[in-house]
Amino acid sequence: MLVVAAAPGRAPDADTTERTLAGPQREAAVTLLVGRVLKEGHEAGGGRCAVRMFRPGLCSGWQEQRVLATARGVGSVLKEPALYEGDAARAAREQVLPTDAGGPLEIALADSGRLTDVTVQDGHGRHLAGELGPRSERWLNTEPLRAGETYTVQVGAQDAGGTPVGVTMAFRTAPPADGGRLTAEFGPGPGTYGAGEIVTASLSRPVPADDLPARARLEQALQVTSEPHVEGAWHWVDDSTLHYRPRTYWPAHTVVRVRSGLDGVELGDHYGGPSDDVQFTIADRIEAVTDSATHRMTVRRNGRIIRTIPVTTGKAGFRTRSGIKVVLRKEPKVRMRGDTVGIQPGTKEFYDLPVLYATRVTWSGEYIHAAPWSVEAQGEENVSHGCTGMSTEDAAWFFDTVREGDIVEVVNSGGAKMAPFDNGFGDWNMDWRTWLAGSALADVAGDPHGSPLSPSRLHPTT
Repeated sequence: MLVVAAAPGRAPDADTTERTLAGPQREAAVTLLVGRVLKEGHEAGGGRCAVRMFRPGLCSGWQEQRVLATARGVGSVLKEPALYEGDAARAAREQVLPTDAGGPLEIALADSGRLTDVTVQDGHGRHLAGELGPRSERWLNTEPLRAGETYTVQVGAQDAGGTPVGVTMAFRTAPPADGGRLTAEFGPGPGTYGAGEIVTASLSRPVPADDLPARARLEQALQVTSEPHVEGAWHWVDDSTLHYRPRTYWPAHTVVRVRSGLDGVELGDHYGGPSDDVQFTIADRIEAVTDSATHRMTVRRNGRIIRTIPVTTGKAGFRTRSGIKVVLRKEPKVRMRGDTVGIQPGTKEFYDLPVLYATRVTWSGEYIHAAPWSVEAQGEENVSHGCTGMSTEDAAWFFDTVREGDIVEVVNSGGAKMAPFDNGFGDWNMDWRTWLAGSALADVAGDPHGSPLSPSRLHPTT
């Protein structure tokens, strides 16, 4: 299961004349202990496994190999895997099984010397994080292996005399169980969106809040990058949904890429599976701010006012929600009925109207739309049932100007605050500190909006 090949080391001196005259020289070499867990043994084990602590029954399925690292970068297996549990028949059967992705991987020195460098890389070029011990005698992975992967391990060390040695090893991990893979479906789809667009990840299986390590590993695997780079973070909406947003709105013309590295990652009771990546673009930054007290909407493009529109918003008893919303969709014609928002037919406030140029901002039915029946009130008073009404001409212009993801804010309405998640994209109403608190990486890394991953290549200090 462990293949050993050449690895970079210090080549022998070109001039070997003096060595030949002085007699044969002992080749510099260091013996490494490589410890890992076989697939079928890990679940039964109850103790912490570590090299130099092999005891029958302590670590179920734990096995050790001794590998020689030399100055020429050539290695050899000095000792075949030995299982420290079960009878001979079971040991022979388990010896051919792949490594358990949920178990530890440890590399240590069997004799004098020091580890200088350990690099573990999977078949996709991803590095596995790990750390060297304080005396540079052992290395242990600090993030889980991925299931169904082949890993290449490069080890650099020094023998007791300080001569560099090295070796390369390879092993594979067992595939995840069929039917147990967790995937993510990203939103929005490919296209062009406004500066307030929210990235969403819908999981095929829930990850409970009390499994913080699994949530943290999942967040680390869901990668959002952008050009230009912006500060951003994931936030858990519920056990199966995450939202990602920058600290502030996306800059105009940003290219956003969302990638999943979940495939093979251990996530509690399941492993991650393949998910489709997404790329989208941000258009000009359009912001529409409605002041219900002045009955005016001010529309800006990239910070410059491009139109001021007389409007009417919700009257007493039907006040328009305050706060920041995001355009969800545009509907050229909508039939609006009062009973969809709790107004019963036959009452004074009931309505049943065909409405043109309707720009939706909440799922419960708040729109910005043409309201030719209230033109006299627009710019003067609030007479609607919660929507923002304007003339047909202005509504057509607004409809043609905005796109999904554009920012719509309402101030001084006296209405309830827009909720962050349950009625559209109210994510921007949450301050940044609170947003970060919804990331599982907050406790893991201390800096969730930075890079949560440990270095994959570590050098001891001298």
